[in-house]
Amino acid sequence: MLFRKSLTRELTTTSIGVFLVLFLILLTTQTINMLGRAAQGRVANEAVAALVGFWSLGFFPVVLILTVFVSVLVVLGRAWRDHEMAVWFAAGQPLSAWIGPVLRFTLPFTLLIGLGTTVIGPWAQTRSSEYAQTLKQREEISAIAPGVFKEAQGGRRIYFIERFDPATGAARNLFVRSVEENGLSTIFSERGFVRTNEKGERELVLENGHRYLGEAGRGDFEVGKFERYTVRIGAPPKLIEAIADVDMMPTAALLAENSPKARAELAWRLSLPLSSLILALMAIPLAYYNPRAGHAYNLLVALGAYLAYQNGLWLFRDWIKADKLGSALGILPMHFIMLAIALALIWYRSRPTGFIGARLGKQKTGGQR
Repeated sequence: MLFRKSLTRELTTTSIGVFLVLFLILLTTQTINMLGRAAQGRVANEAVAALVGFWSLGFFPVVLILTVFVSVLVVLGRAWRDHEMAVWFAAGQPLSAWIGPVLRFTLPFTLLIGLGTTVIGPWAQTRSSEYAQTLKQREEISAIAPGVFKEAQGGRRIYFIERFDPATGAARNLFVRSVEENGLSTIFSERGFVRTNEKGERELVLENGHRYLGEAGRGDFEVGKFERYTVRIGAPPKLIEAIADVDMMPTAALLAENSPKARAELAWRLSLPLSSLILALMAIPLAYYNPRAGHAYNLLVALGAYLAYQNGLWLFRDWIKADKLGSALGILPMHFIMLAIALALIWYRSRPTGFIGARLGKQKTGGQR
């Protein structure tokens, strides 16, 4: 009982630290990626925080799987390095006695991973898509800001407004540059305002200005003067498109659909919780530490095992998606293979206990004779 409490406490403490480190690394990487996309005009600036949050919810199960695997490796690796395993074997206990406590520690994580893959992940994907569509619909209207050059349509249009009154929508000294089929259009206007026409489209109405149209680097520009010129800056608001991607479909809908993509997605969602249990088992023998092999040898082997497992699951999922495997259960052979490897490694690392016990038995029998 004392052993179980001590192991659970150490695993819990280690898992908290591992989770925070992994989550912060991935969160920082994704935030930098989103900021880069926002700088390129592919994502609205105000959408960065929300999209990173939705992505974090979707990636949460993978972080938990890595947390379980690394935590068991670290705690049991320390037991090998501090020779606690030698005491464990000397007491006649096999390595398989660690299976029960490790699985009890892993089970709550497995339930959270299952909840994340079947409920939270699809919800986050759906909300992220809806939010991105909503921002895209008002992308150009949000690009209008006084005193700042701002891009829209992926850099194909640039706005500059010197002064803007949000109460009346009136603006003064406007500049609009856009890439069109017949050349580069540049518009200067003394004043303008934003309105919504009868079709629900948002328009920027420019008054008293000039328009220059032509190819960059050439002198044959068309110059026009206008009293009023209208630029459409937004399509009418639309209803959010129906969910078409299987990544965003609820798990219940995947169960009702029999397409190869739906079966592949269902197999993936159910595989992640199962893989956390199998990886926890595999971490027990992979934590073995050999001082002669170096400090990082077992970690490299563990990393290779994890990558092989994940690549195998991706391969079986692709086979299901390509309809080479006719059922979502077609991904189970990969789990069985890794489970068999984990049990075989546990048996292999338990061999010294049986070998020493057998030698001691023979010596005792020889002494009695």
